[in-house]
Amino acid sequence: MATSGHKDEEKDFRSKFKLRKVLLPVLIGMIAAGWLLWRDLSKERFELVSDGPGNYAWVGDAETGIPNLNDPEQFVEVSDGSGQYKRMTQREMLRQVEWTWYSTFWILMALIATAFRDLGYIFRIRVLSDGHLNWRQSFNVTFLWEFASALSPSVVGGSGIAMFIIGREGIALGRATAIVLVTALMDELFYVIMVPIVFVLVGMDNLFPAQLDNAFWGLPIKTIFWVGYSFILILVGLIFYGVFFRPRAFKFALLHVFRLRFLRRWRPLVIKVGDDIAITSIELRGKPKRFWGKAFGATVFSWASRFLVINFIAAAFFDVGDHLLLYARQLVMWVILLISPTPGGSGVAEVAFSGFFRDLLPTLGFIGAIAIIWRLFSYYLYLFMGVIILPRWLRRTKGNV
Repeated sequence: MATSGHKDEEKDFRSKFKLRKVLLPVLIGMIAAGWLLWRDLSKERFELVSDGPGNYAWVGDAETGIPNLNDPEQFVEVSDGSGQYKRMTQREMLRQVEWTWYSTFWILMALIATAFRDLGYIFRIRVLSDGHLNWRQSFNVTFLWEFASALSPSVVGGSGIAMFIIGREGIALGRATAIVLVTALMDELFYVIMVPIVFVLVGMDNLFPAQLDNAFWGLPIKTIFWVGYSFILILVGLIFYGVFFRPRAFKFALLHVFRLRFLRRWRPLVIKVGDDIAITSIELRGKPKRFWGKAFGATVFSWASRFLVINFIAAAFFDVGDHLLLYARQLVMWVILLISPTPGGSGVAEVAFSGFFRDLLPTLGFIGAIAIIWRLFSYYLYLFMGVIILPRWLRRTKGNV
């Protein structure tokens, strides 16, 4: 049973998310979903010419040898047809794709993998809620969580919105905090376990393309990866220790560290993190092995399906020589993008995508088409699903606020 302090905190938390306070962002999001899709399809980029002459030549950073296909400053127009690139919109790239029954099959497989990813998330939410959320509620929570992350992943953040969504389904704030924190822990734990398995199956030499050395912040690609992986490993270890062994000691240690002068500005946030871990520990103490097995099994199923999507989309365009290596390099690329200070804004994502896959994809010019189709499945799908689900969900759960 929640203490009176927790009840007051829960009431205060939910009062910040009244219906009238979220209607305007919802309306803006509904308009933005269609506009963002139109904008991305209208964006111009440079693509390798497969047939015929090109009217642009690459004059970018010769040290890395990896062009940023979205950066006009790296290309110069040539009039004699000696260039290797053409400038075209995403819409024009998709029109050049020759669709066959074979390509349609693999796009359908990509959709199925996306559905499996969401099915795993839905099942995990249901398990972590101890069955309090039925299948419909778990479906709504999953898609609204993804919808909120798609609208404002860097400004609002996922955890606060997720706790509101779960709490609006009638779950107490302490339990909602536990669900969100354990979800994040299991996601990171999957990555920590999966990387050594990939190393054994594929080998480290094949995972780090040599052309990416010095491409990011002047550091070898292996160094960047190990820094990011070590950070995730330490984070998982600390949260696991704090939640399941010594929550109070963990909170005390955090507060002690953040007494340092240059860290004091983040001390209120650390106090909140410590409280969340303490609440989570109480909620999860004594859970049986069956509970953890089902929750982590759903996590593995979801993430394994998530990384298959690019494999299936690539297979729709051409024969992929090594699907396992393509799958494995996504794990490495994911941690590079995770620690990037400007993900996507400065071309880091574009350079990473081209650099990791250029030797695995026979026709590099199709990378733009692969990227936009993948974006449709991983981003715009949740925008439009959220627009459909959110209004009815707000009306249905109005009584829980």
